[in-house]
Amino acid sequence: MADDDAEREIRELIERWAHAVHVGDLDTVVADHAEDIVMFDVPPPQDGIRGLADYTAAWPPFFAFQASGGCFDILELDVTAGADVAFAHALLRCDTPEAVAARPDIRLRLTLGLRREEGRWVVAHEHHSFPDESHIVEDDQQAVRDVHRKWAEDTAAGDLDALVAPIADDIVSYEHEGPLEYVGIDDVREVCRAGLEATPDPVRWEIPDLRVVAGGDIAVSWGIDHITPGPDAEPVLSRGTRVFRRTSEGWSMIHQHLSFPV
Repeated sequence: MADDDAEREIRELIERWAHAVHVGDLDTVVADHAEDIVMFDVPPPQDGIRGLADYTAAWPPFFAFQASGGCFDILELDVTAGADVAFAHALLRCDTPEAVAARPDIRLRLTLGLRREEGRWVVAHEHHSFPDESHIVEDDQQAVRDVHRKWAEDTAAGDLDALVAPIADDIVSYEHEGPLEYVGIDDVREVCRAGLEATPDPVRWEIPDLRVVAGGDIAVSWGIDHITPGPDAEPVLSRGTRVFRRTSEGWSMIHQHLSFPV
């Protein structure tokens, strides 16, 4: 068989299989798979599903997801075929309509290994995966440190708008003085304004011992704030703890707790 014919046959096999997955047609899903099929699927087991019987048993729970409105659409498909061995790789859209609308760029990745048996192509290996989108903790911690570094620069420059840009609209801040708590960006902005206007000289702010931990979409920083309100002034030391939430624009401070020891 010419390579073009083989590639066309395999493409039709995969498209037929994908449609059967979507409509829950188990007989067609397993029809073109080898008895010794090995599938590496998105969920466990870690060493894969092995053998046609286990492969067949793995599909009914996924059919329930499809029947509830999930999609299983091939977006890209490439096939390379030799005389008796072939492989294909594809990108698919596989999720609920709500999830697709929220994250239209997410793709299910698919790789298939095929061999010819008795004049027909069968799938001997199947591998499904989604990209791992978990965040690297060290990168998140550095991003939060960068927020502090930028705060120090904006404080020295007296730039109020830049200073409050990484602060959430629903911020709750426990300040050194004033009310029990400041709630909302407007109140905290006024606190920042008062701090910048308290001296005609640039204010230097740093946290030499800054510590940051991050996990998921939340990060916490703490350390001793050194506020120097002028070139000849001694730094004022206070304790600061800050909580951040990840947003599409970056890390946003949602809580701040400042205090002097009593």
